[in-house]
Amino acid sequence: MNLDLEILSLSRGLAAHAAARQHVIAGNVANADTPGYRAQDIADFASLLDQSEISMRTTRSTHLSGNRASAGLVVTEMETGSAESPNGNNVSLEQQMMKSVELRHEHELALGIYRKSLDLLRLSLGRR
Repeated sequence: MNLDLEILSLSRGLAAHAAARQHVIAGNVANADTPGYRAQDIADFASLLDQSEISMRTTRSTHLSGNRASAGLVVTEMETGSAESPNGNNVSLEQQMMKSVELRHEHELALGIYRKSLDLLRLSLGRR
């Protein structure tokens, strides 16, 4: 039986995105004192989802539809908005820690969605 449910794919994608972005943020923190290092980041999941191929099903001709191009996880230089240090480094540890906490919540959300979806599947099969 193939249970390729979109909600499971989305939660898996959200968890993978959070892990990849956390890896980039950890690299920023590790290079906080490296001369000339520029902070990096990955676009948030919502903006990547807007650019993905996922689209809603249309059951009526009056529904809007769209086919958007797929976007990968691209690491780009982050605009910090704060002053650079004298050695050219623009990493703000406070910003990186705030992003890290945000990503922890994103990962917990993904796991919660995945867990509740599996609970609903078990319940629909008559298993608890």
